[in-house]
This record gives sequence, C-alpha cells and structure tokens, in this order.
Amino acid sequence: MNALLGKTWLGAERLQNLPGSGGFIACPNHCTEIDPLVVGHMLYNLGRPPHFLAKAGLFKPPVLGPIMRHTKQIPVDRSGTGAGQSLEVAREVLDEGGAILIYPEGTLTRDPALWPMKGHTGAARLALKTGAPVVPIAHWGAQELFPRYAKRLYVWPRKRVRVLIGDPVDLSEFEGRPLDKATLVAATEKIMAAITALLAELRGEEPPAERWDPSAHQQSKHGRDVERGAKGPANDGGVPA
Repeated sequence: MNALLGKTWLGAERLQNLPGSGGFIACPNHCTEIDPLVVGHMLYNLGRPPHFLAKAGLFKPPVLGPIMRHTKQIPVDRSGTGAGQSLEVAREVLDEGGAILIYPEGTLTRDPALWPMKGHTGAARLALKTGAPVVPIAHWGAQELFPRYAKRLYVWPRKRVRVLIGDPVDLSEFEGRPLDKATLVAATEKIMAAITALLAELRGEEPPAERWDPSAHQQSKHGRDVERGAKGPANDGGVPA
C-alpha cells in the first residue's frame, strides 16, 4: 500500500478518547474493491488492527480456519444460524479494545457519483446490542488507483488517498428502544449521514439531496453491479465527477 498510494490520514486523534474499553465499530464508505486494504492499512498503522466480518465457510479449511479464528475475524453465517457465535466473537474483540470494520452499504455504492448509498442495518444492530461506539470514516482517492469494477490498477501517475476519521456517531437516542425495523433504519441513516458529511468534506462538494436507493433503480443490494459498472466511466480508468 505504501508503494501504490500516497496517503493523508486525518482525525486519527479521535480514536484516542473512545469510551469504555476503547473498542469500536469502524464504518467507512465503499466505492472500490480495495477499500478494505485502504482503511485496514490506516487502522493497522494507528495501532488498531481491524477485524473483518467474513463468511463462515472461510473458517472451515484446515489452515485458513485456525488463522481466521486465532486473529478473531468474525464469522457470518448467511443462513442466520450462527448469529450468536458472531455476536460472541464481536463482543470479545470490542472488550479487548479492537476495531471491527463494517461497510454499512454492504457492497460497492451504486451511486453514479460514488456518494454513499442507502445502508444496511447490521452495524447499527451490533452497536446497539454491544454499546460500542460507531466511528464514521470517509476516504477518497483510492478509486483512481482501482476504479469501481475495474480489471486492473492504474498506478501512474501515483495516486494519493485521503482518509478522514470522524467523531463517534451519537446513538444515545436509540438506547433502550426495541431493536425493531424503525429503530435500526433510523440509527443506520444517522450513521450514513455522518459518513456522507465526512466524504463531502474530503471532496469539497455537496452530496445529493436524496440518498441513492438501489431498490428504486431496480438494482441488486448485494454483489457486483457488473452490467451497470461496465457501462460507466469507472471501468476505463475514469473517475465520476
């Protein structure tokens, strides 16, 4: 990462005064496939190695499985049967002062200009169940190195990524409320608003008045939006304005 990208990390001091054990949920925007490396690199260099949510099948192979468990990556069973185990591991990570990295959007943003789209409720649910602070993070620049849905890196001229860490999102208004859809959606929107505000600061632009909703545009909420991505400027090395 040091060889591929110049870097500017802003707001790192905000991780020094977190409440409780110091564990937190990191919630970044998601605009290119290398986002986990960009944000993970930043957290690791700040002494807060990230723990990722990973599909449960990765914990089964004889070599990879023990590594995943030893480093306390968090298994996600999409059938729903392993939710208790996921929460238990997540609590251990947070109690030990660790950082759990969750992308609330769930996949690369579908927004044509790469603004954060409508989020999923997983990060809000974990935060409200554990009491862990949610730290919003925005980054901009990595999409020039590896555009959304691209097939190769664009390393020259050398690119620079800027990462901005925000203050923890205030979710106190949701404490004690049932974790129903209304509560989780409202808490998620508050998290997405914080991420969007940080990205607007980095880009020096105003975000859209309405957040992009894949459902309203007949788009899948999961996986690669390959057809649309293939038609956009991001696939030939260009970056949407």
